[in-house]
Amino acid sequence: MRTTEFWERMRGRFGPAYADSVARDQVIRGLDDRTAYEALAAGEEPKTVWLAICEHFEVPVRDRH
Repeated sequence: MRTTEFWERMRGRFGPAYADSVARDQVIRGLDDRTAYEALAAGEEPKTVWLAICEHFEVPVRDRH
């Protein structure tokens, strides 16, 4: 997954304004207690970050891809 696809999925799931807030403010246990921005900046793959967010927010499996 490319970073652009990650952000498209984030905006599609959370809306344009809230997606940025989720990525910036929500600490995700599955990302070693980092935010999505921190994880991406540290080199985590966008798909890994996306799946951790999906798990955290209990996004149905059918909506994760």
